[in-house]
Amino acid sequence: MTDTAVLPTLLTALRLPSIARNWKRITETADHDGWPAARLLATLLEIEVADRTSRRIQRHRDQSGLPVGKTFATFDFDAAAGARKPLLLALGSGDGWIKTGDNLLVFGQSGTGKSHAVAAIGNALVDAGQRVLFTRTTDMVQRLQTARRDLALAATLDKLDKYDLIVLDDLSYVRKDQAETSVLFELISHRYERHSIAITANQPFSAWSEVFPDPAMTVAAIDRLVHHATIIEMNGESYRKRTAVARVKSTRADSDN
Repeated sequence: MTDTAVLPTLLTALRLPSIARNWKRITETADHDGWPAARLLATLLEIEVADRTSRRIQRHRDQSGLPVGKTFATFDFDAAAGARKPLLLALGSGDGWIKTGDNLLVFGQSGTGKSHAVAAIGNALVDAGQRVLFTRTTDMVQRLQTARRDLALAATLDKLDKYDLIVLDDLSYVRKDQAETSVLFELISHRYERHSIAITANQPFSAWSEVFPDPAMTVAAIDRLVHHATIIEMNGESYRKRTAVARVKSTRADSDN
């Protein structure tokens, strides 16, 4: 059997699909241009590594729960009052805060772009090789409640450690009259100074007593979250309201013509 005949079998056995797809083209170029063996080998391995990185990033994005299309490219920085572009881009690059387990807290009224901003940061972090989980806070509470009932809360918290950042969207919609919202405090405590949490909320800290079962837990949760945190306040006009008003004006203008 010739070398070229056995190569596909060897590459399949070694799980090198990108090299298997490209080796003929690359070796033809190498033969034609007289590449040294080291350059040929390096080129083939670079292709394999790049494709593996791309596949891993896409797999992590698919598993992240990040909303589709919510990136910096689609974010209206001019309309987002309080959201400084350099700061958001730095957060999206990681900028050290993910490595040290720091947190991100974004406040603002409904429609001001909080969720989009944090999702854009999450998407940028995925591109940079980080693991991100984006979830509504109510969904996370339900997930942890179920784990506690099944006597699996500790194991579930440990599994969540694979995510460098967990985004808890819309914290303010959680209410302490739901069963065992203390599980949210368990998550915050578990990740404290180890892994990052990002939270969006339309209410200030003073209203968080509606989330946690008692005042002491509220204070303890806030203390852990803000100890190492970037806090952003987005106080602009609702983006959805501005869009609706613009749409009405456009419709009226069309009807007047």
